[in-house]
Amino acid sequence: MGDNENRTRLFLHLKKWLEKAVIDYGMISAGDRVLVGVSGGVDSMALVDLLNTPMVYLPAFSVVAVHVDLGFDGSAAVSEALSRWLEERGYDFVVQKSDIGPLSHSSYNRKNPCFLCSRLRRKVVFETAEKTGCNKVAFAHHRDDIIETLLINMFYGREISTMIPNQSVFGGKLHIIRPLAYIREKLLKTYAKERPFPIFDNPCPTSFVSRRRSVKELLDKLEGENPRIRDNIWKAMGHVKNDYIPAKLGGN
Repeated sequence: MGDNENRTRLFLHLKKWLEKAVIDYGMISAGDRVLVGVSGGVDSMALVDLLNTPMVYLPAFSVVAVHVDLGFDGSAAVSEALSRWLEERGYDFVVQKSDIGPLSHSSYNRKNPCFLCSRLRRKVVFETAEKTGCNKVAFAHHRDDIIETLLINMFYGREISTMIPNQSVFGGKLHIIRPLAYIREKLLKTYAKERPFPIFDNPCPTSFVSRRRSVKELLDKLEGENPRIRDNIWKAMGHVKNDYIPAKLGGN
């Protein structure tokens, strides 16, 4: 179990809900090779950390971490420090260097740099999965991310949709999985301090003005009035009453 021999109450809680999400959505099968996207944020570091510990109810599988260096000023330092952290723990990992950051934030793409950055980064991750023989790609999206994505898609995409915990892509050749789907962001932040994980500054110049951050701040404000706002949105996704949604929409 390595440095996770310190089985704290929080560690056991997170493992319980990670394994439950994986089982509920059939994310991992025996012999799977899972590529884990590690950005340097605490969520992805928690995911790779938890997946590299013995499982109670899951079959045997292997893990490879991938970090995509986006090419921002300061990205190289983050990549080097993160590589040392992964190597010290004996994790199998790959670092892919790119110019995705400057390209997505160029003058011709100022309106929505996050969309292009995410799309290009995901392309690199999928290519890495093929090169490393991985049939699953694990992202560290948690319960709060799923809630926020629902609102982002409603506010800006004019549709009711969000991330799903197990998504088939390329005709089933690859699956995107989200083992942290049941876990709240605040618990991951607490776990990051408990371990503790190193802290890396986000080199992205628009990290503080994204749509996701705006929605997160809105939810935080609403929670000041009703602490169950996020819980209510989460549960609402399981109580969709199609009979009370208009079949046709007119007007401006």
